[in-house]
Amino acid sequence: MLIDLHTHSNRSDGTDSPTELIENARAAGLDVVAITDHDCTDGWREASEAAERVGIVLVKGIEISCRLDGKSVHLLGYEPDPDYGPLVEELERVIEGRNARLPAIIERLRGLGIDIDSEDVLRWSGNAAATGRPHVADALIELGVVANRDEAFDRFLMPGKPAYVDRYATDLFEAIGLVNDAGGVAVVAHPWSRESRKVLTVDRFRKLKEAGLAGIEVDHEDHDDEARASLRQIARELDLAETGSSDYHGTGKIDFELGCNKTPLRQYELLLHRRSRQ
Repeated sequence: MLIDLHTHSNRSDGTDSPTELIENARAAGLDVVAITDHDCTDGWREASEAAERVGIVLVKGIEISCRLDGKSVHLLGYEPDPDYGPLVEELERVIEGRNARLPAIIERLRGLGIDIDSEDVLRWSGNAAATGRPHVADALIELGVVANRDEAFDRFLMPGKPAYVDRYATDLFEAIGLVNDAGGVAVVAHPWSRESRKVLTVDRFRKLKEAGLAGIEVDHEDHDDEARASLRQIARELDLAETGSSDYHGTGKIDFELGCNKTPLRQYELLLHRRSRQ
């Protein structure tokens, strides 16, 4: 059974519609796929309908923007109740923070001599719940400023770069509690990618497990072999599920193809078991 537990549609920063995402997952030979758009559940219904039609198991999830010691960390929440009030309210705060920083990003880019305005960006966000940095990157590509999203982030949009603007994100421990209280299970996404590696130590993982963390995304394109081996050892020492996934964004990310990393069936079943015990 082929299982990919981290993908994105155009309801956040992917380029496939939820239907296209599911159809592409089926074409890639996947049996189980999770839709995990950033901070929203907007694509769940359409993805569910497509999954039933093409005969694939859909795991409904979200990728929550979090903070730990001032560093960005992402949390995957699988199958939480989308109507659970405290979670809905917190996601709305995160989405509002994403949208609110767009004018400041535009102003900084214009200050660098780049002729860009909000309309250039909004053309790319389309049906997304929020307009984010990837959509700014797409506008910069269209304007001929950069060749791809990676270059846009590396030159302008990453923390420490000239057009970066901070925003609200949920405390990681709080987010784990919200996912669990909503009946879901929580897995830290690509924990040793970018700045999150600085704060996600073994001791921190232990405390996160005590707070209700269910798993670690071990197999991810941002993790080299050494990182994967170390994370796998941590997961086994702490009895956390070990997941693997593509973090697929359609054409929005290069070399993150559906199924490029997969979750073993035993680990998927472990997550299901832990959710059933919530």
